[in-house]
Amino acid sequence: MENKPQFKNRIDLEELNHLVAQIKYEIKKVIIGQEKNIDLLLVGLFAQGHVLIEGVPGIAKTLSAKLLAKSISSDFSRIQFTPDLMPSDVLGTTIFNLSTSKFEFNKGPIFSNIILIDEINRAPAKTQSALFEVMEEAQITIDGTTHKMEQPFWVIATQNPIEQEGTYRLPEAQLDRFLMKIEFTYPDELEELEILATKNERKGKNEIAVISEVLNSEQINQLRHQVQEIHIEENLQKYIVQIVQSTRNHPGIILGASPRASVAVMMAAKALSAIRGRDFVTPDDIKEVIIPALHHRLILTPEKEMEGVLPKQIIAQIIEGIEIPR
Repeated sequence: MENKPQFKNRIDLEELNHLVAQIKYEIKKVIIGQEKNIDLLLVGLFAQGHVLIEGVPGIAKTLSAKLLAKSISSDFSRIQFTPDLMPSDVLGTTIFNLSTSKFEFNKGPIFSNIILIDEINRAPAKTQSALFEVMEEAQITIDGTTHKMEQPFWVIATQNPIEQEGTYRLPEAQLDRFLMKIEFTYPDELEELEILATKNERKGKNEIAVISEVLNSEQINQLRHQVQEIHIEENLQKYIVQIVQSTRNHPGIILGASPRASVAVMMAAKALSAIRGRDFVTPDDIKEVIIPALHHRLILTPEKEMEGVLPKQIIAQIIEGIEIPR
């Protein structure tokens, strides 16, 4: 019987896949379930895309972000957004140094490699808008001086979709700067039983302390470059564009996805294929990231919102109506 030829990647993804497996192993010491969401967080990390995590309180949104940050040997900063938070509390401020008789810039907590913004929708528009430049260009401009962020620069933000009091809706321009919105959901019964058992076995030990560092900033930058090299066929690029363009002329959508969304889908699909061990994108990769990459960018008509229709439902309908490339 003739042996079938063995498939071999053109790009060596062995190191990336080994590190991804190690990170997942570390996170699973604490987090039960949420496997798909952990994959999407890793997609955001390697695709150089900021991530918005949404879900009700108590389902490990913040904890997942903290554990992932702990597995990476780099600077980490957590910013708790509140209604009285000012832009200078995030970005930093220029002060006059009496000893040198010069103005000096004191960096804010945004100057870090991994930044966790907790409850991002609790800060008013003025503070949220302060993030526009830094999230898009990895730099901030204060008093006419531009300050560059060190790479990697990655923002993870959380928000509660249910609570309305004391919260502010994120402006569309800011939502568009997130590569993906990941929805964390309740665990099933078996997962919740395992959560209790794991917590009981830990006997009050710090959850973060059990996580070991897996990779460093230099490795992240190298792996991000590698993900850029993942191959995507022209017909799959056209497939992405067809889906995104369809959101702009759908009768149930007021605001469709921008070209930035098309790029986000492509980069997310590349990163997903890489962590799955392939150096090329498949239609399934695109279908897996398309909803997380698009649903926060769309504004539905008031009629659809009153009917309780969700953006992800319309995206699913659009995907069904477009032929999958072969």
